[in-house]
Amino acid sequence: MRGQPPADPGTRIAEAPYDFTRQRLSLLVRDGDEPILVTKGALRAVLDVCATARTAAGTVPLDEVRERVLRRFAALSDQGDRVLGLAVRPMPGATAVAVTDEREMTLVGLLAFQDPPRADAAAAIRRLADMGVTVRLVTGDNRHAARHVAASVDLVGEPLVGADLAACPDDQLPERIADVTVFAEVDPLQKERILTALRHRGDVVGFLGDGINDAPALHAADVGISVDTAVDVAKQAAAIVLLDKNLDVIADGIRLGRRTFTNTLKYIRVNTSASFGNVVSMSIAALLLPFLPLLPRQVLLLNFLSDIPYTTLSTDHADPEQIQHPRTVDVRTIRRFMLVYGSISIAVDLLVLVALRWWWHVPTDVFRAAWFVQFTATEIIALLVLRSNRSFLRSRPSAALAGTGLLLITVTVALPFSPLSAPLGLAALPPVVLAALAAVTLVNVAANETAKHLVPPDPTGTRRAARP
Repeated sequence: MRGQPPADPGTRIAEAPYDFTRQRLSLLVRDGDEPILVTKGALRAVLDVCATARTAAGTVPLDEVRERVLRRFAALSDQGDRVLGLAVRPMPGATAVAVTDEREMTLVGLLAFQDPPRADAAAAIRRLADMGVTVRLVTGDNRHAARHVAASVDLVGEPLVGADLAACPDDQLPERIADVTVFAEVDPLQKERILTALRHRGDVVGFLGDGINDAPALHAADVGISVDTAVDVAKQAAAIVLLDKNLDVIADGIRLGRRTFTNTLKYIRVNTSASFGNVVSMSIAALLLPFLPLLPRQVLLLNFLSDIPYTTLSTDHADPEQIQHPRTVDVRTIRRFMLVYGSISIAVDLLVLVALRWWWHVPTDVFRAAWFVQFTATEIIALLVLRSNRSFLRSRPSAALAGTGLLLITVTVALPFSPLSAPLGLAALPPVVLAALAAVTLVNVAANETAKHLVPPDPTGTRRAARP
């Protein structure tokens, strides 16, 4: 009977998997005819299970070369290399391997890997800093490599290592890490502790990770971010998976998110203010007039026309100060905006009411046409003027917003003169009334621009948040 062919040199027999406590991985492989245990991992963890070291002069006790090995390790790490230790031990006749077999090993060398940051990382970090986003480096690599990488991307500060984190109680940790930029030699649970402590400080925390050891931190972050080349565990734990491993993508996302948030606030503030002003004006007019100030079909059309420019608000520009810092919704500022600018709208509406009813004594259909034009034009112009703390001439709306706004004002003014005027219950406006409405519109713009200096439309866009 023909025997089995001999195993190929280097054939793997068994494995003791890596874990974050041991910080080592061991393989039992066949070296020729004899099994040999090969261990790699963090250098200090490998040194802990070594008794000897292989040198050019032969195998010597580890203590004779330990300091030289550590100096070489520090030198490589200071260059930014990721350094692992490699050790071996013969295990004649072994067919399995256990963690307890990692003992009395011989250090045979150091494995150095270069993993430099992207060339554009420093610029992206500066860009994030300009938007009030603090970037911190949290890594399991040794302090020397972490310090080198941090310095290469303009992150300053002495690394805080995992051993110091372990010695710090949870209640003291938020204050301890407040100003720490670089964390090194941390295990996965310590990464999670760091993020939890930052969140306890009131910070909104995003975490970018792509390894198995990043999964706990990705879960702990407000926003877990990974990349499509990451391990499956990291991608499943992340809320966002980037197709491009680039900090600029994150900066672009933050900028776009803040612009969207700003434009959403514009809609809420202006629409709330206009609705408040219209309701109060209509209620007062209903008490003062012997007829309905506007018919139901006119109110419905008014709402339809004035809402069209809001559909293009997402294309609007945001001023630099509106996207420079993190922001939140403040209901009190929205209420103040509604009361201040809604009151201006009410005053303008009542001014037009008095002029039409008790000065010119216009017919009912002319009154309704004038109020219809004035209501619609006022709300659209308020959107264009109050979208920014800056003056209207210094902060131009987007082309789509300005175009739809001007188009709808033109349509509104033209409706009383169109064939649709009779079905809508409107009548052509005399030139003097049109001129008066134009003058009142200019007064409305001036009043809103003046009020900006006293009550900024967007107070959250004029001050820095307490902490990024």
